Amino acid sequence: MRQTVIKGGTLYTMKDGQDVFQGEILIEDGKIKKVMERIPEEMISDDARIMDASGLCVMPGLIDAHSHIGMFDFNSETSVDEANEMTDPVTLSIDARYGVNPKAREFKVAYEHGITTMLLTPGSGNVFCGLPFAMKTYGDNAFDMSIKAPCAVKIALGGNPKNTYGDRDQLPMTRMGVAKVLWDTFRKAKTYMEDQENGKNPPYNADMEALCLALKGEIPCKIHCTQYDMLTAIEVAKAFGVRFSLEHAWGATDYIDEIVESGCDVCYGPIATYRCVGERRKIDVEAVKMLDDRGVNVAIITDSPILSEESLYHHIGEAVREGVSQERAMRMVTINPARILGVEERIGTLEEGKDADIILVKGKLGLDTNAKVQCTMIDGNIVYCCL
Repeated sequence: MRQTVIKGGTLYTMKDGQDVFQGEILIEDGKIKKVMERIPEEMISDDARIMDASGLCVMPGLIDAHSHIGMFDFNSETSVDEANEMTDPVTLSIDARYGVNPKAREFKVAYEHGITTMLLTPGSGNVFCGLPFAMKTYGDNAFDMSIKAPCAVKIALGGNPKNTYGDRDQLPMTRMGVAKVLWDTFRKAKTYMEDQENGKNPPYNADMEALCLALKGEIPCKIHCTQYDMLTAIEVAKAFGVRFSLEHAWGATDYIDEIVESGCDVCYGPIATYRCVGERRKIDVEAVKMLDDRGVNVAIITDSPILSEESLYHHIGEAVREGVSQERAMRMVTINPARILGVEERIGTLEEGKDADIILVKGKLGLDTNAKVQCTMIDGNIVYCCL
């Protein structure tokens, strides 16, 4: 049993109601054992590793709640897409774990920039895309790195599935068609679930089993949508009583009241994407503050490798530039996404009993342009350090 003690740093615990303070952290067996102003000497073993964090900010590892790294490979001469099984508009039971290359170089970029957990999700080529999962960013085996699978049912509205099947002159080639697939599939899954509950024993259907997880409230739906497609997402989710998050959510400023009333989460971004015709016509970064002010649980996402993992730094800064306080912005990459992923009991705050996923940062992310992670710990192990 090797202990580690982090001393001298400024602790950003991200716990509700707890202010920033100078303190110490005791780590034991990969977990946080104590967080307090001063760890009693009698709790520290003689062979404990002491880390001096003087002048540094100490905070939970960052979390990106929407990523495709290890599934999209843009490093080869020809790009590789393992994220989109675009053979049918409904591929609900596709499991993202089987498409992730854990040795993709972007994972190293992620943990070197303090991102210790991310949600890996199928792409958005279908209406019902598959099952995302949450994983740590350091390791050799996606199944060992996984901390929750599945985390959600991935759904996509708008241009992506419309373009996929429109090019084939196949349903859904319009937003009307996308909505039809959405309604029909939810109705089919509800009937399937009710038949099971009533002892009718319908033939096993892996796709319906996956959607039943959302209908039973065991996992949420992550719905890729922007602009007025958000209203479709809200309408269908309300009709079937499922928890959900709006993914990307560009144009959210047009529907603040509807989003707040729906009670959904929002994974906004990528913030730094370019404005263009179609879904990216309205990149309204100010929505992050407006939603946060209204009590919506907001996470900031990079959609990597569409944008690089280290761009999460810039995303935090853009939120601050729009008026979000630095501490609130940091919640959008720690405890907020942990709650969206359903893993808040393990990660997202510096708290006793949680995984020792901890970063030491020089400067303040979101405020200082030269802020940089100096050390990353995952499960109590130092995976990156330049101190």
